Amino acid sequence: MLLGRSLSVTSLSGLPRWEVEELPVEELLLFEVAWEVTNKVGGIYTVIQTKAKTTADEWGDNYFLIGPYFEHNMKTQVEQCEPVNDAVRRAVDAMNKHGCQVHFGRWLIEGSPYVVLFDIGFSAWNLDRWKGDLWEACSVGIPYHDREANDMLIFGSLTAWFLKEVTDHADDKHVVAQFHEWQAGIGLILSRARKLPIATIFTTHATLLGRYLCAANIDFYNHLDKDVVTPNGLNVKKFSAVHEFQNLHAMYKARIQDFVRGHFYGHLDFDLEKTLFLFIAGRYEFSNKGADIFLESLSRLNFLLRMHKSDVTVVVFFIMPAKTNNFNVETLKGQAVRKQLWDVAHSVKEKFGKKLYDALLRGEIPDMNNILDRDDLTIMKRAIFSTQRQSLPPVTTHNMIDDSTDPILSTIRRIGLFNNRTDRVKVILHPEFLSSTSPLLPMDYEEFVRGCHLGVFPSYYEPWGYTPAECTVMGIPSVTTNLSGFGCFMQEHVADPTAYGIYIVDRRFRSPDDSCNQLTQFLYGFCKQSRRQRIIQRNRTERLSDLLDWRYLGRYYQHARHLTLSRAFPDKFHVELTSPPTEGFKYPRPSSVPPSPSGSQASSPQSSDVEDEVEDERYDEEKEAERDRLNIKSPFALSHVPRGKKKLHGEYKN
Repeated sequence: MLLGRSLSVTSLSGLPRWEVEELPVEELLLFEVAWEVTNKVGGIYTVIQTKAKTTADEWGDNYFLIGPYFEHNMKTQVEQCEPVNDAVRRAVDAMNKHGCQVHFGRWLIEGSPYVVLFDIGFSAWNLDRWKGDLWEACSVGIPYHDREANDMLIFGSLTAWFLKEVTDHADDKHVVAQFHEWQAGIGLILSRARKLPIATIFTTHATLLGRYLCAANIDFYNHLDKDVVTPNGLNVKKFSAVHEFQNLHAMYKARIQDFVRGHFYGHLDFDLEKTLFLFIAGRYEFSNKGADIFLESLSRLNFLLRMHKSDVTVVVFFIMPAKTNNFNVETLKGQAVRKQLWDVAHSVKEKFGKKLYDALLRGEIPDMNNILDRDDLTIMKRAIFSTQRQSLPPVTTHNMIDDSTDPILSTIRRIGLFNNRTDRVKVILHPEFLSSTSPLLPMDYEEFVRGCHLGVFPSYYEPWGYTPAECTVMGIPSVTTNLSGFGCFMQEHVADPTAYGIYIVDRRFRSPDDSCNQLTQFLYGFCKQSRRQRIIQRNRTERLSDLLDWRYLGRYYQHARHLTLSRAFPDKFHVELTSPPTEGFKYPRPSSVPPSPSGSQASSPQSSDVEDEVEDERYDEEKEAERDRLNIKSPFALSHVPRGKKKLHGEYKN
């Protein structure tokens, strides 16, 4: 068995040397097993769903995903069909004849991979027998009332049964099975115990396992070189127009501005054109996700902005689901007031426009003192009175069930960020995932991210971190840490991450207070940038997206499959270890950025008329973009062995 980790907390150059050759996939069958196949629970779903196209392009009809059957997911995500592969068809038929319900079809995502889905409840009558099988295999017992563990035992037992049926009928094909996280682990254990002739990979996405290892003071980080590290990628879709993502940013920013107008009605004494939108999103893990250090740094940022009399306002969103019982009435009222004001303004504008139009048709310049009558003035005065507010804008959009003990709200009370008029930093806790159907903030997560200026994810424990990666491919700068896989990946492969909008907080070698100060300086430097500098930075950020494309990062999964085949079937498969494609590769500092004495210093010049003129002379976007495109291609421009051929003594033979 080969152990892989879906994270990148060490240098990719620490991997063994290898040459990426195409496997003879027509002689192989690849199965990936995960509880989140067609079943969205968390980040593993994103890994499998976005990677599917790259893997399906490589393996074709010999690639299958195994997961649990849920009726709703089957109806909305899967197109049922009959298996084309004879071994898989016979395995499905055999299990269905023996009292199981196995569903087969194509998952309706990019790549349209085949899926094999097991109905867990339908096979629950075997639970006691399968508990006995697990005990005989590894002396591990399952608690009677542990529903989750029981479901995973059924899922693992069905997986091992299915793989046994496949290998019995696979004839001359070799089988590779990759098991994702502990939920699929029982299938791996039983397959090994029954000595199935398959090559196996176990990928830990470092969820509960990583937390427990770190909490137990295991020397976790210094043993990663014993494993294959598989960085997580995304399906990067490039826009045909270079600046289309900038247009999307402007469009969705305007929608966030509308929400802010309503939320801060009566206190909207700041310029929305000089307002920056920051956000943090993810599971509500106050310390692991870095919400604690983020709030503390916001308090310090508020002090700096006020002390320097900055005209910049920062509105920060916390998108972290928590227990609530409904929307906050005051928040809903704010959006209603905003809409009412818009309707009044639109009505008066229509009336004003008609009178102006009629006067111009008569060849007259209208008397501006008479163009609005008493009724119009009364309506406008009533609208103004409706915006008066005795209370401060709320810091949360919902009624929290555990308001008094909620960590975010408790910290807000301690640091005193109550959305006062004098505060330059405003805070909004939205304890629910975003949805386009919300009556409050009707935006999908992707739309919201595109409308923000900066994502802040100062995590203490984050084996990879999809949130900053998603920001990068959308051209939105982000803050990460050197305790996250994404942060370490960027630190290793980008010479000056800050210049490309990737701010990396040192949480490994600095004290918490020093890390907080560093984050505060990052945020303060970002606030001092001019609008032009932010546009330039977003262009650079978006150009890094190729680094995160599965077309490149998928080769680490390829390497894992090469290794496990060479270990399981050494007579048939051999891996020649040569240089990995990114060993020693460093994405260079943008040519328009002057050398910086410290990698932790902001690389973008601070805003001033003189500096903007200097930057205009130095910055040629098209030339810089072209250099970046060449830089990203060169380390990955590998020649592949043609499919169906093997490398023998330096030559390719049929």
